[in-house]
Amino acid sequence: MTDATLPPTSRRGNVRIAAILAAVAVFMVGMAFAAVPLYDLFCRVTGYNGTTQVADSNPKGTIARQMTVAFDSNVDSALAWRVQPSRPVTDSIGAVTTVVYTATNLSDHPITGSAIFNVVPETAGIYFNKIECFCFTEQTLAAGETVEMPVTFFVDPDLAENRDLDTVRQITLSYTFYASSEGT
Repeated sequence: MTDATLPPTSRRGNVRIAAILAAVAVFMVGMAFAAVPLYDLFCRVTGYNGTTQVADSNPKGTIARQMTVAFDSNVDSALAWRVQPSRPVTDSIGAVTTVVYTATNLSDHPITGSAIFNVVPETAGIYFNKIECFCFTEQTLAAGETVEMPVTFFVDPDLAENRDLDTVRQITLSYTFYASSEGT
């Protein structure tokens, strides 16, 4: 039977099924485009996967518990930079601290790069607040140029209320530097 020989109710059924399948396809394409921003939002809200929070200041003050924050840097082999992280700092939870990463372009031409970050342990990410950060900002370094890249942060005093983090004495902020998609 061809579509022309089908009874009108069967043709309407076929059109309805085709419309539903087209709507499902459009929905799936839309979800594919929305997945990255929705996942990013989820990570920022929950601190999942070591995602940090963004703040303007620390209105909660400090608490007596001390926390060491260590710093790490990794550079992708496609980026001819050397990045030196700050030394670890130990301070009261809630203290606003600024540290500096130092990046040097090891090549004889300008190179643009950027960094992504994570926090370990991942469960502490929701309590790690960055006030100033160079992350996700493309930076171009001239041949042989060295720059200081500050990070201002604090650990939210609410961390002390999370009993799962009672034994945590150190948080590591790690940056991975990549060559920009624009190249050099």
